Amino acid sequence: MANHFDVVIVGSGAGGATLAQRLAPTGKKILILERGGHLPREAENWSAQAVFLDHRYRTKDHWYDKHGKPFSPNTHYWVGGNTTFYGAALMRLRNRDFQEVRHAGGISPAWPIGLADLAPYYAEAEALWRVHGARGMDPTENGDEPAYAFPPLKDDPGIARLRSHLEGQGWRPFHLPLGVDRDDDKWLHSPCIRCKTCGGYPCLLKAKSDARSIAVDPLLDAPNVTLLTERKVLRLETDPSGRTVSAVVCDSPQGEERWTGDIVALAAGAVNTPVILLNSRNAAHPDGLANGSDQVGRNYMFHTLTAMVSLTAAPLDSQFPKTLAVNDFYWGDPAGGYDLPMGHIQALEYMSGKTLEGQISEILPPALVPDVFVNALAARLLSFLVISEDLPSPDNRVRVENDGRIFLDYAYNNLEGHERLVKKLDHALDGFVDHKHVLSQHHFQFDSLLPLYGTAHMNGTTRFGADPASSVLDPFCKAHEVDNLYVVDSSFFVSSAAVNPTLTIVANAMRVGDHLKARLAA
Repeated sequence: MANHFDVVIVGSGAGGATLAQRLAPTGKKILILERGGHLPREAENWSAQAVFLDHRYRTKDHWYDKHGKPFSPNTHYWVGGNTTFYGAALMRLRNRDFQEVRHAGGISPAWPIGLADLAPYYAEAEALWRVHGARGMDPTENGDEPAYAFPPLKDDPGIARLRSHLEGQGWRPFHLPLGVDRDDDKWLHSPCIRCKTCGGYPCLLKAKSDARSIAVDPLLDAPNVTLLTERKVLRLETDPSGRTVSAVVCDSPQGEERWTGDIVALAAGAVNTPVILLNSRNAAHPDGLANGSDQVGRNYMFHTLTAMVSLTAAPLDSQFPKTLAVNDFYWGDPAGGYDLPMGHIQALEYMSGKTLEGQISEILPPALVPDVFVNALAARLLSFLVISEDLPSPDNRVRVENDGRIFLDYAYNNLEGHERLVKKLDHALDGFVDHKHVLSQHHFQFDSLLPLYGTAHMNGTTRFGADPASSVLDPFCKAHEVDNLYVVDSSFFVSSAAVNPTLTIVANAMRVGDHLKARLAA
């Protein structure tokens, strides 16, 4: 195999796979380097014991918090990246998310692009990723979005009752946009069966819209696209001027390999992308490749998250509860008294007894929790995820020690609006549930984070912008200091907003792909 390609892409998750998919019709030679392998399709894909207790598919790597304590990140290295395990919630950033916004904890900075730049790509991504939703219900919508190509998933009876209860509180719940291959009116012939093993699990039927099923699988037989698995990229080398990446160096089962490309795109994730850049320091880039601004690895964000775990007196009639969301408090309290952003609420996936054991395993060993007890709880369990914006800070960062250890130096911020939103939800559930318990991510150290949170929604570590002094990438996600280097994972984010990031990663990779089409044609 020749070692030179027109485009070399590092990572096959939402950003990398989408970029490859966008560029494949050009006929250019494309190489995808993926550090993981193909996820086996096996019964354990749907086993809560295997997924949540045995951590069968999670990385065995350890990262370190700012105190030097090791922890195991909730990260998966497989073809398709973390999307293979995500909950399939696919939401647009709101119009104001692209603008400078004042929060109780500080300022969320403006992006170098606006909603109008991503709007056509959002629409295309929603259709390609089979997003089911309904316009006109979410109060934070811009108002000019096209209708979803797929209708919203129907609520299970228990969630329909919850929707009515929240509407009785004056709330305006909407249908959570979900990417699955499902037609509720023709359920007998739908690949998605609305099972209890969606979010957190790989889909054994490949009915969940993830990078593996939507973007990678259709490329496997393309004559101009090569996917190489078990290739962990170690560093990038440049020519003497430092302006061009001259080689991509990776570890493989056969030893160290070197690949070259006219264009190199990093999509290894918001931790591993800056790690590669920091490990690529040379004479022209002594502080790390493309790091003249000292922003590589900085501004790490991953949302402030709290789970509201509630119990109903009788078993809840819902095995697929994740069809409801609330944005009434996204920009403040409509009842008055608080005019700063609070965040987003969405119903969580079904949790079986074993899933529950996995969620509390850091606190209480599973051997001490009787199965009959947790199974009874699971049948009555209703869970919500409260998401608030994590503000960028240069002190929240990814760094690499000389011995190769990866550190996340992180301190929580912007908690006031989040805590207010948690209390709003707590009070709104009165009369619908009997018992409630709050599991707040920021109450735990990194080394004891529940698997529910882990290191999900990471972004911001090579942010883009117009000013090379304060950003790593230009508005088309090309490194300011390197002419043929791009980044298309969530690292480019300037702010985290308060909704799931995957749809924005996909839409931006499409946008960058169109930019690269023009560049490659020229």
